[in-house]
Amino acid sequence: MAKTRPGRKDLDSYTIKGTNKVVRAGDCVLMRPSDTGKPPYVARVEKIEADNRNNVKVRVRWYYRPEESIGGRRQFHGAKELFLSDHYDVQSAHTIEGKCIVHSFKNYTKLENVASEDYYCRFEYKAATGGFTPDRVAVYCKCEMPYNPDDLMVQCEGCKDWYHPACVDMTIEAAKNLEQFVCSECSSDDDGKKSQNTFSASPGADAKMEPKRRKR
Repeated sequence: MAKTRPGRKDLDSYTIKGTNKVVRAGDCVLMRPSDTGKPPYVARVEKIEADNRNNVKVRVRWYYRPEESIGGRRQFHGAKELFLSDHYDVQSAHTIEGKCIVHSFKNYTKLENVASEDYYCRFEYKAATGGFTPDRVAVYCKCEMPYNPDDLMVQCEGCKDWYHPACVDMTIEAAKNLEQFVCSECSSDDDGKKSQNTFSASPGADAKMEPKRRKR
């Protein structure tokens, strides 16, 4: 934990101006950007302190959106995805607009409903180098892309792997109406070897099981 500078005192909490929402160390917050045309910044509060004039400052660790990273946004990045960076900063507490929740990737995929304040993080990001931890990621489907929870996928009843409808020549509407799906590789196997259980065509909603994973 960072040391308190002379003339400053640590605070246990801060109430967001104009609200009754209380922020404490460890909470995730939305912070007002200098460019009003941009979405709010997301940060994790590490420490709250006030000077002898009662000006409140927060030490934060920034979350980056994919488009703010060196590599930019890619196809598998979800709309609510964030990277926990190694970029720390000190900001005025008055720039805090609200609170939010940054879930683990696994917990995010289990949400029944995603609210505006819900985000998720599956990578840590080194702002100076553009490096990620972990540096390898599970991939799915014939296209071998990492899982994007915003995209509908269908699960094969044979191999239990997950596929994007477009990658198996299927429309989104057709995928939603399917009761079961067998990929082209499994369809050549003996029908008696195939499971007859139904599957969920919506990984972001009812499908909670982990797809079979491959590493690049």
